Amino acid sequence: MKRYTPFILRLIVAVILIQTLRFKLTAHPDSVYIFEKIGLEPFGRIGIGILELIAGILLLIPRTVWAGATLTLGLIGGAIMMHLTQLGIEVMYKGEPDGGQLFTTACITFVLSAIILFLYKKDIPIIGKCFA
Repeated sequence: MKRYTPFILRLIVAVILIQTLRFKLTAHPDSVYIFEKIGLEPFGRIGIGILELIAGILLLIPRTVWAGATLTLGLIGGAIMMHLTQLGIEVMYKGEPDGGQLFTTACITFVLSAIILFLYKKDIPIIGKCFA
C-alpha cells in the first residue's frame, strides 16, 4: 500500500481539480456568481480553470508532480483566502448556502497537495538535492 499511496493522493487531487473545470469553463451560474463576487469574472474564472487543468495534468506526470503540487498549493491557497476574506465559508447562491462544501474541498485539496509536495521534495530542481 505504501507504494501506491503517493499515486492515489495525486489522483485524488487531479480529479478534484479537473472535475471542477466543467463549472468554470462552461460558465456555470454558480461559478460565474463566485467570480463576479470577487471581481474576477470572466478572465479570472477562465484563467484559473486553465491553470487548474495544467496543475492536474502535471500531478499525473511522474517527473512534474512537484510542479503540479506547487501550482495547486498556490491556486487553492488563493481560493481559501478568497473564502476567508470575501466569499465566506458558506457560499450563498440564490439565497441557499452550499454548506461549506467548496471551502472544505479547497482545504482538503490544499492539505493533500502539501503532502504530495513533501513526498516529492527531492524531485524539485536545484533545491531538491538538499533533501536527498
